[in-house]
Amino acid sequence: MPPSPRSVPEGMRPSTGAASVDMTVQLAGLTLRSPVMTASGTFASGHEYAEFVELERLGAIVTKGVSLEPWPGNDSPRIAETPSGMLNSIGLQNQGVEKFCEKQLARLGGVDVPVIVNVSGHSIAEYAAVVERLEQEPGVAGYEVNISCPNVDEGGMAFGVGCTPAAAVTRAVRDVTSRPLIVKLSPNVTDIAEIARAVEAEGADAVSLINTLLGMAIDPETRRPRLARVVGGLSGPAIRPVALRMVWQVAQAVALPVVGMGGIMTGEDAVEFMLAGAAAVAVGTANFVDPTSTRRVTDGLREYCVRHGVPRVRDLTGAMDQ
Repeated sequence: MPPSPRSVPEGMRPSTGAASVDMTVQLAGLTLRSPVMTASGTFASGHEYAEFVELERLGAIVTKGVSLEPWPGNDSPRIAETPSGMLNSIGLQNQGVEKFCEKQLARLGGVDVPVIVNVSGHSIAEYAAVVERLEQEPGVAGYEVNISCPNVDEGGMAFGVGCTPAAAVTRAVRDVTSRPLIVKLSPNVTDIAEIARAVEAEGADAVSLINTLLGMAIDPETRRPRLARVVGGLSGPAIRPVALRMVWQVAQAVALPVVGMGGIMTGEDAVEFMLAGAAAVAVGTANFVDPTSTRRVTDGLREYCVRHGVPRVRDLTGAMDQ
């Protein structure tokens, strides 16, 4: 059975006057103490960042992708810096769901924050099997189904670029859980709103977007690609305008809550996503630059609300003037 939605205490107050801001938001049946979450693949499994940020101040921890069996990942080099961003081709490397439950999830057991597990698979059956195993773990608050990773040849983005496969994965996972189900969408499509409507129809409780944009880089001195796999996922501030546009489109197309991400570095970046329609946001690449980024974004978001007389952060969602 899913954990019951729970009320959580207001986050720490970084500045005078911030007490008047209600930072809680609702997401897929969960009450989050803050709209600021972590983006999968950028925050490990969460506990690794505990010395840098107070995990309980986060809205939710979204873990690195978990598959049914161990997944070795791609060959190196698999990270390359780009202007205002980075390319990665990690390839969903992980130890498999059993080791995840035994080691990573167990270490989060005493942390008072919802843990949302990012789920990956080579096939629809594998997605469902991972969730079935995680259903045995009381520490899991919900799932983010990754149908959008561009760095693997099987699974990942293969399920996220068409309505039929995206819907099929969503239905398969929905059939084995009643816990909150978020589907992570790919920007590497012609019409992301169409994909969002397809997963909404099959039982998704929320959608998150965007995952990385497919890109590449070449070293002109060696004339070789900078990534062993040649192409990889572009993230960071360079993709923020694209992410913002897609969040706005999807928020208008579906009734589901949207988790916005893509180059969020500051509190005001997070405000942009919420104004475009996001109910919550996720901080990703910024964590590699500054491991305290989630705290800075949370504080900046709160301070914006104080400055503009916004009593509840959730009032920002969809509040863009046109």
